[in-house]
Amino acid sequence: MTPESTAKWPAWPVMSVAEAASRLTAKGALFEMDEIIIRGVKTRIYKNAPPTIRSIVEISRLHKDAEFLVFRDERVSFEAHYRAVAGLAQHFSSVLGVRKGDRVVIAMRNYPEWSVGFFATVAIGAIAVPLNAWGTGEELEYGIRDSSAKVVIADEERASRLAPHLGGLDLKALIIARAEAATTGAIRLEEVIGTPSAYGSLPSASLPPAEIASDDDATIFYTSGTTGRPKGALGTHRNMMTNLVSMGVGSARAALRRGDPWPAPQPAPSRGTLLSVPLFHATGCNSVLVPHLALGYKLVLIPKWEPVEAMRHIEKERLNGFGGVPAVAWQVIEHPDRAKFDLSSVDTVSYGGAPAAAELPRRIREAFPKVMPGNGYGLTETSAVTSQCTAEEYIAHPESCGIAVPVCDVKVCDPQGRELARGETGELWIKGPNVVKGYWGKPEDTAKSFREGWLVTGDIAKIDADGYISILDRAKDMLIRGGENIYCVEVENVLYRHPAVMDAAVVGLPHKVLGEEVGAVVQVKPGMSVTEHELQDHVAAHLARFKVPVAVMLRTEPLPRNPNGKILKRQLREEFAARGTSAA
Repeated sequence: MTPESTAKWPAWPVMSVAEAASRLTAKGALFEMDEIIIRGVKTRIYKNAPPTIRSIVEISRLHKDAEFLVFRDERVSFEAHYRAVAGLAQHFSSVLGVRKGDRVVIAMRNYPEWSVGFFATVAIGAIAVPLNAWGTGEELEYGIRDSSAKVVIADEERASRLAPHLGGLDLKALIIARAEAATTGAIRLEEVIGTPSAYGSLPSASLPPAEIASDDDATIFYTSGTTGRPKGALGTHRNMMTNLVSMGVGSARAALRRGDPWPAPQPAPSRGTLLSVPLFHATGCNSVLVPHLALGYKLVLIPKWEPVEAMRHIEKERLNGFGGVPAVAWQVIEHPDRAKFDLSSVDTVSYGGAPAAAELPRRIREAFPKVMPGNGYGLTETSAVTSQCTAEEYIAHPESCGIAVPVCDVKVCDPQGRELARGETGELWIKGPNVVKGYWGKPEDTAKSFREGWLVTGDIAKIDADGYISILDRAKDMLIRGGENIYCVEVENVLYRHPAVMDAAVVGLPHKVLGEEVGAVVQVKPGMSVTEHELQDHVAAHLARFKVPVAVMLRTEPLPRNPNGKILKRQLREEFAARGTSAA
C-alpha cells in the first residue's frame, strides 16, 4: 500500500483475501454456493440468487410508492413501474401473441419506457434484444434481422432511422414511444400503457402466467464482431441473476478486510444513482438497472451524458453514486465548475468497461474524500461482473481490475490453451454461471470462444498470487472508446467500400478521458483522390458516430505488413504519434 493509504487505514487488511472469501461463502451466508450441472459442465452457483428476472419484477412491488425512475419531471414509483410492465406484458401476450423465446428489440434512449419494455419482455419468457441507440438505420436493421425479432419498441428518433429499412422485415408490431404523431402501421406505446407520469393511474394488474426456468434464454446483447458484423451474446436468467448477487461481493469483501461488521447491523438507507451509461449495454442493464429494481433504489436517467447536467442532478436529487466508465469520473473530477455544486451526497464512484489510469482512484479520493472508489472487469459475454476491486483494495492495487467473484474461475492460458502459472502473461479464460450460452445463430464463433464452460476472452492478462487480475492488452483487434467496444475490422470494411480506398487499417489513438479514439490509415488507389473529411462522412453514413475516425492519414505507398501479410499496426500508431496526432 502507499504511505497515504496506510495512514488512512493503518489496520488494513485485518484478514486475507482467502479468509474474507471463506466468510462470505460460508454456509448460511449471503454468498453461499452450491454446485450444479449447466450445459454439461459442473458449475458453482449462488444458492441465494433469485431464480429468474421475473421474480425480481414481482419482488419490486414491495417497494411500493418509493421512487424508482426519474427522468426530467417524470417520476415513476416501483408500483407504477410494475403496473406499466404488467400492462405491456399483457399486451404482448394477449394482443400481439408474443410467446416464450420470441425476440423483442428495444431501440431507444435511456427513457423510463426502456425499462418497462425490457422487463415486460423477459417477464413472459420472451428474449429482450437491446440495440445500440447510436446505431444507424442500417445497423439497427441488422440487429432486428439477425435476431429474427417479432416486435420492435423504439423511440421516435430510432423509428425514423429504421423507417427506410422496415420493408423487408417480418415484424408483428412496431411500437413507438414519445412520437409526435402517429406513424402508419405502428402502435403508439402511450395508447397501450400511457405516459410515464401516468403509470401510477394504470389499473392494478398481474403479469401474464409464464413458466420460466433459470437457464432459459432471456437476453441478446450485441457485441461488435471480429468479422465485421456484431454478434448477439445469448444470455439466460441465471446469467443476469448471478450478476445481481455478484454486484455485492466487492463491497462485502472490502468491509470484512477493513474490519467492519458484515452484514451491516442496520439496513442501508434508500439510495439513488445517476445512470451515466446506456441501458443497451450489459453494464447499464445488468449492473445498474436490475439491481436498482431489486433493491428499491432510485435511478435518475438523463438524455445523454453531460458533466454539468450530471452534477446538477446529483445536487438536486442528493444522489449517492455515479460512474460507469472511467471517462465519466474524469470529466466530473476535472470540470472547472465542480466546486459550484454540492456533491457531498456522493459516496460511490465505480466504473469498468474500459482501461483506467492508475492515478484515477487517488484523484477520486481527493475530489470526494468519503468515496471509496471501485473498479471492475467484465464483458458482455460474462453478463457484466467477473472481478471487482473496491475501496482499500483498489487503492492498494490501482492497476488491477480486482479479484474474481466467488462463482467464477479464471485462468491465464498460452495460445494452445494450456494454463500458465500465476504471474505469467497470457490470454484470460473465465468460467462461471455468468457466462452466456454463446452467440446467437453463430455456431462457429461460439465454438471458437466458448470451450467446455470456459469463455476465451481475447484479453491479455496476468493473475498474481492473491488472485488480483491485471488486463495488459487485447488479443483481439479492438479498441475501446469511452466503454464502447469498436472492432477495427468493422470500420475497415466500411472504408474498403469507398471507391478510392485500396487498403485501410484502423488503430486506437490515445485519449485521456475516453481511453482511445478511432484513427485510420488509408492507401489511396492510383489516379484517384479523396479527402479525410470525405472518408469520415463515408463511415458516418454506415456506422454510428462513435466509430467514425477522428483522424485519417492518407498515403499512396502500401501499408507496412509482416511476412505473413498482417498489417503492422504498432508501426502505424507510432507514425500517428510522430505526427503529433492524438485524440486528446
